[in-house]
Amino acid sequence: MRNSQDDVYLTLRKASEGEAYKEKGSKFLAYTYPLTNSDGVEDLIQALKKAHPKARHWCYAWQTGVEKPTFRYNDDGEPNNSAGKPIYGQIQSFGLTNVLIVVVRYFGGTKLGVGGLIVAYRSAARLGLENAELVEKILTKELNLKFEYADMDKVMRLIKENSLDIISQKMELDCFLKVSVQKSNLEQVVKLFENLRCVQVKKVN
Repeated sequence: MRNSQDDVYLTLRKASEGEAYKEKGSKFLAYTYPLTNSDGVEDLIQALKKAHPKARHWCYAWQTGVEKPTFRYNDDGEPNNSAGKPIYGQIQSFGLTNVLIVVVRYFGGTKLGVGGLIVAYRSAARLGLENAELVEKILTKELNLKFEYADMDKVMRLIKENSLDIISQKMELDCFLKVSVQKSNLEQVVKLFENLRCVQVKKVN
């Protein structure tokens, strides 16, 4: 099986907090999170608002997906494109996906201007990512396998030989397995199972 660099993407291993960036009395704190989809974004932001009730702004940017990335950024009351966009720029600069960055701002009494805000939010996001633990992950696809119990040994041998991960299994009159396959090896693995003739193979995603 080949290991294609096209299947490798960079993301965060776990959530972390960056070093504070300070400018003219204002303090900017970046929080970074791994993200599989956007569903949990609002809950994470609300948790930060509870943790920092005296802060003025909670600006953020996120991106999910590898083949067709989706992203969003939000200025949360700061001047247009002065906060969310520079935060998102750091996600791009580090070559990351499946990530959320929230920068919490405590206002120090002195306005920074649009240029100053861009520098501050960009710098805070960079400090957050520099403190984060980055990890390479493999882009995978899933297959559903259906076969009779008598053919279990043949199927398991192919799974082992091709280093496939079993995601779920159900053993009844027929056996059902869901396996994870590296994207670049998908068609080759499908053919291997189809050649057994005793296995029904269906692509999941």
